Order: sequence, then structure tokens, then C-alpha cells
Amino acid sequence: MDKTFIGKRSSAAGGWGALKSCGKRLLQSGGPISGARTMLKANQPDGFDCPGCAWGDPAHGSSFEFCENGVKAVAWEATEKRATPDLFERNTVSELRRLTDFELELHGRLTHPLRYDAQSDRYLAVSWEDAFAEIGAILNSFDHPDRAEFYTSGRASNEAAYLYQLFVRLYGTNNFPDCSNMCHEASGVALRQAIGIGKGTVLLEDFEKADAIFVIGQNPGTNHPRMLGDLRRAAIRGARIVVFNPVREKGLERFSDPQDKIEMLRGGSTDIASHYFQPRLGGDMAAVRGMAKAVFSAEAAALTAGNPSVLDHAFLAEHCSGFEDYRASVEATGWSEIEDQSGLTREDLERAAAVYMAAERVICTWAMGVTQHVHSVATIREIANFMFLRGNVGKPGAGLCPVRGHSNVQGDRTVGINEKPPAAFLDALEKQFGVTMPRREGHNVLAAIGAMLDGSAQAFIGLGGNFARATPDSALVEKALRRLKLTMNIATKPNHSHLMPGEASFILPCLGRTEMDLNTGGQSQLISVEDSMSMVHGSAGINRPASPHLLSEVAIIAGIAQATVGSSVVDWEELAEDYDLIRDHIEATIPGFEDYNARLRKPRGFLLRNSASHREWDTTSGKASFAAAALPAETPHQQARKSKGRFALQTFRSHDQYNTTVYGLDDRYRGVYGERHVIFIHPDDLKDMNAAAGDRVDVIGEYDDGVERVARSFRFVPYDIPRGSVAGYYPELNILVPLGSAGEESDTPTSKSIMVSFRTEAA
Repeated sequence: MDKTFIGKRSSAAGGWGALKSCGKRLLQSGGPISGARTMLKANQPDGFDCPGCAWGDPAHGSSFEFCENGVKAVAWEATEKRATPDLFERNTVSELRRLTDFELELHGRLTHPLRYDAQSDRYLAVSWEDAFAEIGAILNSFDHPDRAEFYTSGRASNEAAYLYQLFVRLYGTNNFPDCSNMCHEASGVALRQAIGIGKGTVLLEDFEKADAIFVIGQNPGTNHPRMLGDLRRAAIRGARIVVFNPVREKGLERFSDPQDKIEMLRGGSTDIASHYFQPRLGGDMAAVRGMAKAVFSAEAAALTAGNPSVLDHAFLAEHCSGFEDYRASVEATGWSEIEDQSGLTREDLERAAAVYMAAERVICTWAMGVTQHVHSVATIREIANFMFLRGNVGKPGAGLCPVRGHSNVQGDRTVGINEKPPAAFLDALEKQFGVTMPRREGHNVLAAIGAMLDGSAQAFIGLGGNFARATPDSALVEKALRRLKLTMNIATKPNHSHLMPGEASFILPCLGRTEMDLNTGGQSQLISVEDSMSMVHGSAGINRPASPHLLSEVAIIAGIAQATVGSSVVDWEELAEDYDLIRDHIEATIPGFEDYNARLRKPRGFLLRNSASHREWDTTSGKASFAAAALPAETPHQQARKSKGRFALQTFRSHDQYNTTVYGLDDRYRGVYGERHVIFIHPDDLKDMNAAAGDRVDVIGEYDDGVERVARSFRFVPYDIPRGSVAGYYPELNILVPLGSAGEESDTPTSKSIMVSFRTEAA
């Protein structure tokens, strides 16, 4: 059996391995010198915002901050390779569809607008004018604006996203399926219920003051490496870092900071987690409930002994509602139920709770390991409950911190990308533009796919991203896209979504974040983004555009809008010429953006006010709200063990990947090389199946809806993961994520709780 794909795992995240990997990607891009020079301008006041993650920038933003993901993202965008019309003339769409995600994007930057020719099964070059005219004509041919779905990637700027929502609402619909629907929707829903705002409450500086940091369902080493620097500095000064993650992740164990010369020269590293717990898939809510139960027990013991209270009674009395109901719910939950669901012992959870109780200031962070379950909203409410107990919201060094992925996914929602727009926002738009806005709730991602499948939707417009590969039930999504009358994607590189054309299909190439965006007068345009800490800052590209035929996202949106709704209400050409004018409209319609243009041009930008961080609660009770929900009746892990041979599967990224973009085939943190079709599994589970490392199997989806879902030819990798739980990479395993399984209240795909079984390839 060939097992050479399994190799040595890195001893620590970062370090020389990160530098070597970055060098490899710079060489792969075809321009190592220009790529390195470009990277030096990332996240600088006079440079561009990194197109990678949404982690916040430090106050001393003028200093270069190394990030492996950032280097790869910049090199990938600033590549010297070009996907010219010749690529599409030499290859049919059917032939290109056979390429992997990695192979397809490796062709480089798109250079010309393209239109699909069904007769030849090829994309051919088209003029911008003809593309805009045809797209507008098709959109206007529908009997209702709800026939079209308008998707947004979180890498779109505030200016592009605002213009996009304005165009779409003037067209007449709120159909805004958005990448946030697939990741942190549960965070937004839960936090709005709990604290009155769907955003985190911490600043980057709070990590310098926290006594303890709880990291739940998150892998910063792969997904947002800059966070590791803040965790490392916290660990060095003595903060306790408590991790809850089913998988042992190297970045949460040890980190070697590439910016620390002494550590690099000595080959050293820093311990990150002081405590590392591995709950079963779906067991996070039970784990947090167990810690709360331990806190209540300690409170009772303290009062009996005449010691100071463990709880922050002043905060609870002044700022919270529903506390007594929550305490009753916790007391009614038995330790046996908590241990069975979480997979952790009472002693484990009491140790974690002891860290919480010993700390004056606590931050809790989480990501998709929490948000992509059926009960994710309830889990995040439980996290908020836990943090309320000792007043850890709304004070320095403490707070709630959902860590988002795409660089502007939070900003897009702030400026109006929302299928359920608040009435106040629509009122402001109507006042600003003097027209009536649609009030019907639109489609999120899952609803949009359903509408495309049943024929009620006839067009898909994609502002960035790779919709077909990011979404669940890949085979059904491909079927849905290819039956449409129009598909259109704004993109920098070819991806698989472009290869699932409708009757008419367009690929419209746009400028990247690293490239200069000049108006017709030669003046540089500034765009803005909002990070996970609600900081809004400017970004201006420095590189020459990959092609003279590229337009900015704003210009493309303006061109489509002009051809579709005309200019009687909005002068689209004027806005595309001067983004300051777009920001004037944002300032006039969205609270918090006062004096937008002036504040944006200050180093590091400005902070959008977060009411909850000031202990102002925009909830129905006017206070921070406890939730008294019971634990889930059953977690995916508990369901799986009822049937022999079934497992609970989670999807995640490899280390050489960002979202659906695959930079390479190595995952050095997990010791996998040159292979992506892998399943991580506990060694004892392999033994029970009489299987071995490297064996190839088909992965079978076990969702009971009559649809056959099979991911073919995956290899087993023994790994430190709870028994009964398995893991593997997306997008390759998205084919197993059923459309019919979604988060309660959030409608987020349940990509972290998929029921599967295995069969040998020969079967």
C-alpha cells in the first residue's frame, strides 16, 4: 500500500516551514520579487488591505506584519500568469471542468470579458458594452425581479457591496444569497438576540489585556494566522488559553513567530494552549453548559463558606434578563448528559471553568466549528450566557469574538447585503433616493438554490467567490446553475462556477485588491473594508492591472445597473468615477459612517460604534439576554453511534488553502502531502473496520432523503480526533452536505455534522 502521502507533521505552526511555503507560492506565481515587494504594502496605511482573512490590524499598522495566508493570497492574486481568451479557445468548458480547483486557478488572471458560446462549448471574448447590454436585456425580460439571485462574496469592498445592493433593490428584489449565510450567520442571529448587535464586542487591543482566552471550534493556524501572533503574545505574558476543538491542530499547540528573529534562529516556538480539550462533533454546547454548571457549583460553595461571590451579581442585576431561568436550566441538566454529549469528563470541564473563574477579563472566540451545526444558534447563546456570568462583555480585555473569514464579509452585511433588510435601512434608502424599495424578504443561499432547482429563479449573478464549490450538495447545485437562462460571474481567476453555464453565461474580469484602480482622469480610487473588530479602513492597490481590459467591481456593477435600471434615479457613471460619492450615500443611509471620507483617510481608519461593548443592549428586554434552552436532544455523534459503521464528518480547510482557493496540495500541519482526497480518522476506528492508513474508500452520505451522495476514492489518515468523528477537506466533500440539513434559525449548511459511512472502492 502506497502511504507516501502521509509524512512528518510540523513541530509548530509558523517558523521556517511558513517561510518555505511562502517562497514556494511566490515562485509558483511567476514573480517572486514583485510578489515580495507587493506583500510589504499589505495592511499598511498607504497600501492595500490583504485579500485574505478579516483579522484586525494592530494600531502600529505601519510595521510589516508577516502572515503566511496573506503572502499566499497576494502571490495568488499578483501572479504573472494569465488566463487569456486563448485558454478558452483551446479548451472547451467540458474539458476545463475535468481540472481540479488547483489546476484551474493555476492558469492565472482573467484578462478579457467572456461570453459562453453553447454551440462550440467555449467562452469567447466579448466587449464590455455588449456584455452589459445583453445581461440587462435578459434581467429585464423576466416577469418578476425575484427570478434573479444576486450572490456576494465577502471579498467585495464596502463601496462595491453598497452599489450592488442599491442596484438590486432598484431592480426590485431582496434576493441576496451571501457567503455569510454559509459561515457566521448563526453568530449574527445569536448575538442579536443576546446582546442586540450581530457583531463581536472586542478590539484587537483587548487581547493584550485578557487574563484568559477561550478558543472554541476554530483553527487560526490555517484560517487566520495573524491571530496566532496575538495568542502567542498573550501566552508569553501569562494569559491562559483554553482550546475546545475535536481535532488536534498544530497552530493551537505551538507557534514559531517568523517575526521573532531569536526564536527563528534558535528553532524555538511558544506554547499556545494552556488547556486543550477535544469534544465530540456537536458537543460544544454541552461543554459550555458543563463549565457553567461548575461555576454555579463554585458559587454555591463560596456562599456557604462565606467567601466572595463567584458571579458578577452587579452586572447580572443591572444588565441582564432571564438569568434565573437559565440557572434553572443548567441545574436541570445532569452531568451524565453533559459528559455524553461533549465527550469530555466532569473533571475536564471543571478544570476549564477554574481558568474562567480565576480570570478577571475573559475573551471567547469561535468560528465555523461552532456555526455549522443544526443547533449553532443555541450554542452561541450558551457561550454568551457563560460570558455574562462574570460580566465578561463590555469591559476592557473581555468580550465575545466571532472570527470571520473573508476580508470584508462583515462589512458587506453592514452596508446592506442582507436578504432580510431592517426596515430602518430601507426607510433611509427611500429618503435618500426618493423611490420605493422592495420590502419582501429575499433568498439566502439555501433558498436561492431551492429556487434555481424548482425553476422559480432563472438567473444567477455572482459578485466574486466560487458559488458552485462553496455551497453544499455540489451535484445538485451544478444541476441548478446549468438550467438557468443567465449565469454571470465577476472574478479575478477562472473557477468551477464559471464552468456550469446557463443558456447565456458571462465571466467578467475585475481588478484585484492589490491593483491600482484609476478613474478616467487617472486618479487613484480608494475602497474600504471592515474587519472582525468593526474597524473600517481604506485600501488602495499599488500594482499595474493584470490586463488593460479589466474593470473594477464598482465599474462592472455600475455598467450592469445602467443597462438594467437606467440612470433616472442614480447616475451610475458618476459614482463609478468617484467612490467618495458612494461613501456619501453610505454616510447618509447607515448609522456610524459620519464624516466617512475624512475618517477613512486617517491611518488605521475608524471604529464603528458597538453598542454592546458600551453595555447598551438593543434587545427586546433592553438588557443582555440569557437563553434557557435545553441541550440538543441528540448530537451528530450520538446519532452516528446508533448504527455500526456510521461516523459524524466535519469538513475543513487544508493548510495550503483559503476558502475554495487551493494554493497547493500539501497540509504540513497535519502531515499530508500531495493529496486532498483524505479522511482523518481515529486509529482505533480504523482497526475496528479492519482498515489501514492509505486504504481507499468511497464516502457515503447517510442523510435520509432518497438522494445518493458519494465522494469517491478517499484515503484514510490516522489522526488524533475523537472516536466516531472523522474529518476531511472541502470543497471536495461538499457533495455530501445535504441541502435539507440546516441550522435552526440560521439556515446555515451543517458542514460540521454530516452523517457518513465508508465502502471499499471495489464494492
